[in-house]
Amino acid sequence: MTLQINIDNGGTLTDICIMTDDGVRKTKVLTTPYDLSKCFFEGLQKASGVLYDTPDVARLLEEVDLIRYSTTQGTNAICERKGPRLGLIIDAGVRDLPVRLAEHDPEVYEALVGDRVVFLDAATVLGDDADVEAVKAINQLTAAGANRLVVSFGGAAFLDVEECFRKVVLRKYPRHLLGAVPVLYGSDLTTDRDVVRRTWTALINSFLHPATEAFLFNAENRLRAYRTKNPMLIFRNDGDASRVAKTVAIKTYSSGPRGGMEGMKSFARLYGLSDVVAIDVGGTTTDIGQCLNGTVAEVQRGHVEGISVSFPLCEIMSAGAGGSSIFKVVNNRIVIGPESVGAVPGPAAFGRGGKEATITDASLLSGIFDPKSYFGGGMALDLDRAASAVTFNIAQPLGIGPDEALLQMAHAYEEKIAVELHRFTKVSKDTVMLAFGGAGPLNACGVAEKAGIDRVAVPKLAAVFSAFGIGSCDISQRYAVALDERSAKSVDEALADLKLKAARDMFAEGFAEGQYNMEAWLAGELEDGSELRCPIADGADFPAELAHAQAVELGLRAVKPLRAEVSKTARFSESQGASAVGTRKVLTRDKGRIDIPVYRLAELAPGDHATGPAILEEDFFTCHVLDGWTFVISDAGDIMLNRKA
Repeated sequence: MTLQINIDNGGTLTDICIMTDDGVRKTKVLTTPYDLSKCFFEGLQKASGVLYDTPDVARLLEEVDLIRYSTTQGTNAICERKGPRLGLIIDAGVRDLPVRLAEHDPEVYEALVGDRVVFLDAATVLGDDADVEAVKAINQLTAAGANRLVVSFGGAAFLDVEECFRKVVLRKYPRHLLGAVPVLYGSDLTTDRDVVRRTWTALINSFLHPATEAFLFNAENRLRAYRTKNPMLIFRNDGDASRVAKTVAIKTYSSGPRGGMEGMKSFARLYGLSDVVAIDVGGTTTDIGQCLNGTVAEVQRGHVEGISVSFPLCEIMSAGAGGSSIFKVVNNRIVIGPESVGAVPGPAAFGRGGKEATITDASLLSGIFDPKSYFGGGMALDLDRAASAVTFNIAQPLGIGPDEALLQMAHAYEEKIAVELHRFTKVSKDTVMLAFGGAGPLNACGVAEKAGIDRVAVPKLAAVFSAFGIGSCDISQRYAVALDERSAKSVDEALADLKLKAARDMFAEGFAEGQYNMEAWLAGELEDGSELRCPIADGADFPAELAHAQAVELGLRAVKPLRAEVSKTARFSESQGASAVGTRKVLTRDKGRIDIPVYRLAELAPGDHATGPAILEEDFFTCHVLDGWTFVISDAGDIMLNRKA
């Protein structure tokens, strides 16, 4: 029997998807941000209990074929501005570079770098005074509070300048000394000729690297103690996976949400949907993407928080609003996020010391959540603490009653997500909104109404949908190099170098030559800002359409395919009325608190349908079906919500 474990680590909850020949099972644990390896192994322990009826991590790790891991930690770190203080050493010949960097996102630049910048002349680095000037620059930045440094020079000779600086650092700050300074060079990651993109790539990678490295290597070492037969694979934003030692930190940014995008592609294919927008609502962020005709957007120069970087990344936008995002009143209006209470202390309703108001607290007080069944009955909720948080932080500052405060919180939350959805995607009359993540289905109808969307799909695996999505990834390594000379000869020489690197790296992944495939391409940036990508083979002529491109880059992907082609289809078709398991008194927009039916997803059959207002409940998610909406269960167990005309 094939056994695969997919783990998606979020800011508040860590999702585990267990895939076997017999089907898919799931579970969740609270994220432990102070030590991510703790929730990682708690997740494995809980997964073994689901699989064997009693926890047995040793047996699970002996039998598992693949462990894939994705995380939103990078997304959350950037969103919440939590990470090391960076110092930046740049070329004195481009003194406007800090301004050009800050233009991309002033707040992120201020949080990561601020005024910790030193200018060095490239000629000095290449000259006799290099040792003295480099040490002065490093000491100046560390004295200003920088605990990691980024070195990024401009000009045509930036590779040579950065290599000279590297030699000085190794001489003056040898790595075996405790005083060694972690330094990242822009050219370590990319040969992109655009100094702004290259510098931002290095800054973001350096910001994400320490926490990512510490957790992943710690988790891998603990796995080795169990002598697992296969290494843990890290799922990346480009949709593939690799070993920990072969993964770049920046490529883990939005890797969890990218898993959701892979799941969205599978869902769209299953139901023949041509236009799907996704809201993946976790504890800290709502990640938004779009799938058009079976494809999610990936650009040659991806974006992190809207900042252009040198790597190809999937186009996913992260809004600072989730189930644990903090609500507060500013200038007599409700403001949401981007700060989050996370898993520790968590929403006030969790009873772990949280005092801020969140949508989780509001949903409990509105009657949408049942304190006894929340989180599959595995987490008791505290009504009194939730009420205190909402009263103190929202109702009293606004001078309104508790119920009005709850309605305004829900409205503000839905409005924020709807606005972000329109800002990032193109909504048409054919658009279906796919709502997933632990908090995705909760306010999906309200978000859709405000976004002008009439159909909302909720996967039966909504609570672990990103973890499910990463189960279809391949193992790969990607490479890119800028081309100065545009000729068939230069392409062949560069391609040979990249293939040699790929052979070494894929061997380290466990695959010998012939056990993986290679695909190469040339990507050009045209004068109008668009991108053109041309597949190439050994000995091919240089593409004429790229002859006048502003910049040309050779790319190579070495891939060991793991994806299985699935040709299944499913449909939504009403047959019999759904049977409710009870009622719940819920606060509504127009009728106050009324009793509405509650439906358990596990007890509904294909074709079951009903009309809102209602509550649809599963162990790890709750969907509030508003008045004016209906729902139907597909023959695959998924949910479609339709807004009545």
